[in-house]
Amino acid sequence: MALKRSRQEDRKDKGADAAAALSASNVATALQNSDSAPKHRGVRIGDLLKTHGLATEEQIEEAVAAQKSTGKKLGHTLVDLGHVHERDLATVLADQLGLEVVDLRHLELDPDLVALLPENSARSLHAIVVQRIGPRVEVAVGDPLAPDLQNQLIQALESPVRLVVAGVTDIELAIARTYTSVAKVDDAIRVFSARSEARKATVEQPGETAATVDENAPIVQVVNLIMEQAVRDRASDVHIEPQEDQVRVRVRTDGALHEVLTLPPEMAQSLISRIKVMAEMNIVERRRPQDGQFHTRVGDKEFDVRVSTTSTVFGEKAVLRLLDKSRALYKVAELGMPLDTATKYRELTKSPYGMVICAGPTGSGKTTTLYATLSEIARDEINVTTIEDPVEYVFPRITQIQINEPAGVTFAAGLRSILRQDPDAILVGEIRDIETARIATQAALTGHFVLSSLHATDSVSALHRFIDMGIEPFLIASALLGVVGQRLIRKTCPHCFEPYKPSPEELAFYERATDGAEKTEWFHGAGCNFCGNTGYLGRVGIYEVLKITDEMKKLIVDNAPHEEIRSLALTQGLFTLREQALRLVQDDSTTVDEVLRTVYVL
Repeated sequence: MALKRSRQEDRKDKGADAAAALSASNVATALQNSDSAPKHRGVRIGDLLKTHGLATEEQIEEAVAAQKSTGKKLGHTLVDLGHVHERDLATVLADQLGLEVVDLRHLELDPDLVALLPENSARSLHAIVVQRIGPRVEVAVGDPLAPDLQNQLIQALESPVRLVVAGVTDIELAIARTYTSVAKVDDAIRVFSARSEARKATVEQPGETAATVDENAPIVQVVNLIMEQAVRDRASDVHIEPQEDQVRVRVRTDGALHEVLTLPPEMAQSLISRIKVMAEMNIVERRRPQDGQFHTRVGDKEFDVRVSTTSTVFGEKAVLRLLDKSRALYKVAELGMPLDTATKYRELTKSPYGMVICAGPTGSGKTTTLYATLSEIARDEINVTTIEDPVEYVFPRITQIQINEPAGVTFAAGLRSILRQDPDAILVGEIRDIETARIATQAALTGHFVLSSLHATDSVSALHRFIDMGIEPFLIASALLGVVGQRLIRKTCPHCFEPYKPSPEELAFYERATDGAEKTEWFHGAGCNFCGNTGYLGRVGIYEVLKITDEMKKLIVDNAPHEEIRSLALTQGLFTLREQALRLVQDDSTTVDEVLRTVYVL
């Protein structure tokens, strides 16, 4: 005999049926009230592009031939070939279909309205909600003729839809900037505050600490969301700073810090404790600085995160350095070195023995340069070994050693053990102390090729850093092949690139630094949604390669001052950081203001 269904189950099914019917009703109404799907006006896209002067007959013929292998539409093929800009294609598409075109660079998007379309749907459909006009939702799309696009949007939004056109890349950038992870933090803060009030109402047991964090706590969600937002913002560092009335969270993107979130001050202790637990640090000790690291996955990317904490007047501050393990390794040719500089650097790295140093401040790209060099010198016939803190990228044919200070594996101790492993080339992640510097120097003098990094302002200053550490000048002169001084400088945003009039101070500096070179047109980034209104997007390296010549060795042995060594280097053809930065200004790749901010110019 069949079992009888309970009344509650019947009610549940009826409620589900009613909800489904209501949803279906909403979609049906939306379909009726939506603008009709875009219709082709009969003019071919190639003809329109020629009419607007955006493509030639030869370029269109080339794109038609390329279509056979790619299967893409003609317009997108022309964009891939570099013949047509995406925004120009969007304008022509809108003309062809009788739609409006929108510029997402300067359009203020409402995050709550954007969130009506789930992020996964937005990315798969290349669509983003722009605004609501009456009952209709206006959606910017990259390809209005995509199959069943309008119906899918109506199903997702359950509202009438009106399509407008924008560039595909602009839509992707708008999605990345608008769907922020920190928008989800409010719920976690409310739960944390409620639990905090509940704890205050009870008497804590002796020895109990309010900083204890479990995996299901709201604080865990907050840390995860901060990490997600940092990855979205292409951040290299996260700063969590307790203040008197708030906890400020800032991320460093393209070398500059900007605030992404503020939290209630009562969250500070638990937030830092959660990070300490992840990094296997001592959560009880809050007065002394500590260092740690942990591994995490954000989306489809794996990260090594270095953690540093220190005590401030308002509590502990934490700084997290994010190292993307999935990022592709650069080749030396891709670093941005001018041809003459790259040629000089490659000559240094071809030596079978000696030491090459990459010098610069924190975050100047030294490790990237070292890894690019490793990828070129590593061969099956030589033994290449590295000692790093941490190992940022794994090379399949190279022996890599991870620093582990609690186990006694320091740079100095590890380097000693490497020298007993029959190495040909050695990479020392960083020279931090005299012991490591002395062993690395001895390794270079005894027939090994040594690569390392050093914190210094420029290439010549690195020589004096060795002397300050206590290494004898004659050893430096004998061991050192050359020094690469470097910086990372922000590039002008290509999305808001426009002419401007520089200030008198900028003009005066440029004329003085270039010995009066003329520049009639000046361009900068005006600021847009895609660059966070900074006017800059992405960074490029600038380099100076100091080769240790016989004349320079004499000056080093005589402990000559910085100015004398630098003067000799300039007469021997040193192409300085400032000169490379000003070359980027001449090419409109960056601005004078960025050069003054980044490069040592005295």
